[in-house]
Amino acid sequence: MNAINKLIKHIENTTYEQLPQTTTDAVKTFVLDSMGVGISGSRVPSVQQVKAGLATWGTAKHAQVWNTGEWLPANAAAVMNGYQIHNQEWDCVHEPAVVHPMAVILSALMAYGQRENISGKQLILGVTIAVDVATLIGASATSGLKFFRPSVCGCLGATAGIAAMMSIRGDTLKNALGIAYSQLSGTMQAHVEGSPMLPIQIGLNASNAINAVDMAQAGFSGPKDILEGPFGYFNLFEDSYDLGYFNENIGQHFQIEKVSHKPFPTGRAGHGAIDGLLTLKNKHHFAIEDIEKVTISATPLINRLVGRPIKENMDVSYAKLCNGYIAATALITGNVTVQDFEPAVLNCKTRLDLGKKIITQLNDCQDVNALAPVCVEVQLYSGEHYKIALNAILGNPARPLSRTAQIEKFNVACMSAKKALTTQQINKLIFSIDELEQMQNINQLISLTINNH
Repeated sequence: MNAINKLIKHIENTTYEQLPQTTTDAVKTFVLDSMGVGISGSRVPSVQQVKAGLATWGTAKHAQVWNTGEWLPANAAAVMNGYQIHNQEWDCVHEPAVVHPMAVILSALMAYGQRENISGKQLILGVTIAVDVATLIGASATSGLKFFRPSVCGCLGATAGIAAMMSIRGDTLKNALGIAYSQLSGTMQAHVEGSPMLPIQIGLNASNAINAVDMAQAGFSGPKDILEGPFGYFNLFEDSYDLGYFNENIGQHFQIEKVSHKPFPTGRAGHGAIDGLLTLKNKHHFAIEDIEKVTISATPLINRLVGRPIKENMDVSYAKLCNGYIAATALITGNVTVQDFEPAVLNCKTRLDLGKKIITQLNDCQDVNALAPVCVEVQLYSGEHYKIALNAILGNPARPLSRTAQIEKFNVACMSAKKALTTQQINKLIFSIDELEQMQNINQLISLTINNH
C-alpha cells in the first residue's frame, strides 16, 4: 500500500472514541496556544490590508475573524485567522517535520466548522488527523526546504482534518485531497526576504483546504497519486524523501503529542539562542557591557533560517528571523515579547551594537531539517567564558512548557490583542477549551474570542 492510501485508510478509520486521553489533552493544549497567538495577531497593522484585500471575496457570513468578530465567507475567515496565527511567528511547530501544523489547520477547521456548526468532539478528531497528515508528510522529507512546508503540508492536513470531522470518505475524500494538492502554494523566498507574505501563505492554504472540500463535495474530481506519483508531492516539492518515520508512526503515534510550543514570538530557529543565553545570564549574572562575543553553534537549518546579519532599518519580518536581534533582545530585556518587534525599538542602538557581537555558525549536525542541537557560548572582555549545550530547546516535548507557563503565554497573548480581552473573558476561554469535548457547537468558542467594546 502506497503512502497516500495509508493516509486515506487512517483518515477513514480513526474515530474520536479511539483517541487516547493524552491525544485529546494535547489537542486542547495546542488549540489554546493557537487561539491565543491568533487573537494576539489581530494587533499587527497589516491585518487591515489583508481585510481590505478580502473584501471582494463575497458577503456570506459563515465564520468570524478572531478578536474583532467580522463575519466573512468561510474561506476568507480562514485566510484572516491563519494570517493572525502566524504573523508574529509565535505559533507551535512540529520539529521533525519543520511544519507549523496548527496555523493552517486550526484556521481552516474552525472556519469550516463555524459554517457547519460542528461539535467540540468533531474538532478534536479533525485536528488530530490533520496534524498527523501534515507532519507525517513533512517529516518524510530528507532535503532542505524549498517550498514553505508549513503552508503546503498544512493544506493537505487541513483538508484531511475537515474530511475526518465531517465523515467524508471514499472518492470524495480522495478528490478533496487531490484538489487541495493541485492548489498548494508557498515558497521559501518570502522567508529569505523577510516578507510579510510568509503568513499570508498560511492563510491562503487554509482557504485552499476549504475550497478543495467544497469542490469535492460538489462532485469535482482531482488527481489521486499525489504523494509518490511522478509529479506528486515527494517528487515535486522535495528533493529527496524517506518514508521510515511515516511508516513507523502512522496509526501508532498521534503527532499532536510531538508538537513543540514557542515560548517566544520569533522563529523557532532562534529559540535555542534565547534559551541558552537566558540560562547562562541567570546563572552567571554578567552584564551586557562585559560581553565581547557570543557564538551560537547550530544546525544547517538554524543557520539558514536565522543566521542573517543584523542591520539598521530592519522591518519586523526580517528582525523576527535574525539571530543577532533576537539574542541581543533576550540579553538586554531578559525576555522576547511582541513589543520587542515594534518599529520604534527595531533601530535601538544598544540592540544593534550588541547584535553585531553575535555570531551564528555551523555545528557538526548533518541533518538539514534539524532544529537542535544548539551550543551557546559567551566570551567576556575579562577572559571569562560560559558555555551551554542544548539537545532540546525549551518548548520541545522533551522540555515542555509547564501548564503555568502555557496559561501565562495565553494571558499575555490575549491581552496584547487589538481589542484586549479581559481577565474574565480569558478565563472563560480557558475553561471552554479545557471542556472542549462537551461543546455542542464551536460557534460558542469563537464568540469568546471577540471583544465588542
